Amino acid sequence: MELVISLLQQMCVYLVLAYMLSKTPIILPLLSISSRLSHRLICYVLFSGFCILGTYFGLHINDAIANTRAIGAVMGGLFGGPVVGFAVGLTGGIHRYSLGGFTDLACAISTTAEGVIGGLLHVYLIKRNKGALLFNPSVVFSVTFVAEVVQMILLLAVAKPFDQAYELVSAIAAPMIIANSFGAALFMSILQDRKTIFEKYSATFSRRALTIADRSVGILSNGFNTENAEKIARIIYEETKVGAVAITDQEKILAFVGIGDDHHRPNTPISSQSTLDSMEKNDIIYLDGTERPYQCSLAKDCKLGSALIIPLRAGKAVIGTIKLYEPKRKLFSTANMSMAEGIAQLLSSQILYGDYQ
Repeated sequence: MELVISLLQQMCVYLVLAYMLSKTPIILPLLSISSRLSHRLICYVLFSGFCILGTYFGLHINDAIANTRAIGAVMGGLFGGPVVGFAVGLTGGIHRYSLGGFTDLACAISTTAEGVIGGLLHVYLIKRNKGALLFNPSVVFSVTFVAEVVQMILLLAVAKPFDQAYELVSAIAAPMIIANSFGAALFMSILQDRKTIFEKYSATFSRRALTIADRSVGILSNGFNTENAEKIARIIYEETKVGAVAITDQEKILAFVGIGDDHHRPNTPISSQSTLDSMEKNDIIYLDGTERPYQCSLAKDCKLGSALIIPLRAGKAVIGTIKLYEPKRKLFSTANMSMAEGIAQLLSSQILYGDYQ
């Protein structure tokens, strides 16, 4: 029982690391299955690290180490396939072999085998178009359970003397199988939650972008003027939920919708140097309100605190800008920043189409 608790404590370290990684861009490649080399390299490096950590955090018992190394090996195979699983398992196995003990060779072989087992399941599910099951915690629990049973069999078959190996397996088999299986399943559960959030986020982003495109079709093809710009600005404002939206030509504000519309008035000359710089350099300018402060040039008490300025083009010529604002103490979302660039490209295409009509 004491060994189970100790191994579960090791598992908690894995889960904390998994949770922390889920908040960083490092984990993004793991949210999808890919055969690209970059994806495989990330899987190899990440899960090899987990393999080695599992050994270092292990408990020394009878000249052997009870550990959670299997989590890294199996997960490496599940995400990267048999080649990556073999490489991760071999790396973790060689590291374990370097530490010595009467089970060193058996552990090296079994860790490699665990990576391959995860990789074989990867191939099996992908070939049957069931790749989504790789993110199923129950599947991960099952394959890790099997991999750990295989490890115990290999320990009995390879480690010498047999009596000592049998005594060791009798002591560590149940704790290691339980800890590694539950640990791998919970690890995957964290990744699965992150994947679900990411997919919902992407779906919302796509839906908004398509709605904006659908509502704005044909408006600017009738002319890049105040009336049409106001329609476009209102559509973008309603769909993105930003603080304010402005559209300018090269000289004046054509439309402004949202916070600050009492002093940002259409048909008034452009007073923002950042807007002029964006058109002159044909480049996106982001004033985040902290490192690059935004200061309204029309009113000192303006409630807007940050701005994203994107040039509008008709072919190669810059003919104006689209500007998104957020109020003070509110940051731009990454989705709205990416969407704004797409909207600018859409509007530029519509303007160019109108010019050729």
